Amino acid sequence: MGIPNAFYAQSGGVTAVINATACGLIETARKHKRSIGTVYAGRNGIIGALKEELIDTGKESAKAIAGLRNTPSGAFGSCRYKLHSFAENEREFRRLIDVFRAHNIGYFFYNGGGDSQDTAHKISQVGRTLDYPISCIGIPKTVDNDLPFTDTCPGFGSVAKYVAISTREAAMDVASMCESSTKVFILEVMGRHAGWIAAAAGLAQEKPGDPPHIIVLPEVPFDRRRFLNKVRDTVKKAGYCVIVASEGAQYLDGTFISQHVPRGESPGGSKDAFGHTQLGGVAPTLALMIQSKLGYKYHWAVADYLQRSARHIASATDVEQAYAVGRAAVEFALDGKNDVMPVIVRKKDKPYRWTIGEIPLARVANVERKMPKNYISADGFGITAKARRYLAPLIVGESPPPFRNGLPQYTILKNQLVPKKLKPFRL
Repeated sequence: MGIPNAFYAQSGGVTAVINATACGLIETARKHKRSIGTVYAGRNGIIGALKEELIDTGKESAKAIAGLRNTPSGAFGSCRYKLHSFAENEREFRRLIDVFRAHNIGYFFYNGGGDSQDTAHKISQVGRTLDYPISCIGIPKTVDNDLPFTDTCPGFGSVAKYVAISTREAAMDVASMCESSTKVFILEVMGRHAGWIAAAAGLAQEKPGDPPHIIVLPEVPFDRRRFLNKVRDTVKKAGYCVIVASEGAQYLDGTFISQHVPRGESPGGSKDAFGHTQLGGVAPTLALMIQSKLGYKYHWAVADYLQRSARHIASATDVEQAYAVGRAAVEFALDGKNDVMPVIVRKKDKPYRWTIGEIPLARVANVERKMPKNYISADGFGITAKARRYLAPLIVGESPPPFRNGLPQYTILKNQLVPKKLKPFRL
């Protein structure tokens, strides 16, 4: 069979630093040419493997691969595609093994969140079932920061930095206008069931009373009366109120705030491939709630894709960690490890010290880590000192991309596909 090749793919929502992970993985693999042949990248995640659309990263120059470290989004394309169990869909798993065999792929690297780790775990199991030798390594990535057992998830630190900066800057704007204009500003951020991103906005505060004045978290059941009272009291005291709300904020019965949409807005509710409800709309919902009951002039904004693609203001710590887990994935595979994920292990808060550890994929797949209760303030609208100690190191450092003519310069790869060897496959 010769030297086995590797398959790498990106899955789920992309980030400002997922390409830094790809850079770490490909550069490390290139240093071990006697053990790893070509690194193929799946075009659009696992779909690329199923459709036999394999990108030959060997066609890319060292300079182009190095440029991935500074480039946001997913260089090879990502996907939201769920592989069900072998019993439910044996056809897809046999297709994957056929593709791997046809292209002599002995290493499988899947870069994503909890659902993606489940995919890597299943493929590891199927390799054993179908007697095909393959080493499967899941690689952590998610802006939601909700993977268990890792100190943080690559992608989160940069979103946290963006949200904290945006909150501080927008708050300064509102403070300067509140006497005769806007009284309330609401920033909607990502976070389906875990409020890590919204909580990171609390880093914008330098002293008690600083904005954001209210953080709305999924972990705290939303109480309309308490919320409106807090807004009113804050405006009376400070003259204005800055709110950061997680898209996944919900009432006690589990209903998302965004499902109570104001007239003229489009509700969420559609499902993705993993059965997740599409969220969005909490900011306008809260804004109209405030306007109708308190009468304050408001503005709202949705960070949306901007927060996860802002490579120009990425956290240097996040970039370094993203590269490190890509490098570690290759090292794990070469050490003969299988069905595991590299994790970031915190050694010290000040100064922040961390190293790379590992965890079995079976313990990570489909498990969500939410904000601990002791990270949330007593009134449910802020973060504690313990949360601040955890969050603060993750946004430290700047790692700007190269600029030309005032704009960041990002890498676009050739993404040349290898010739197909099998019959077409219908998804």
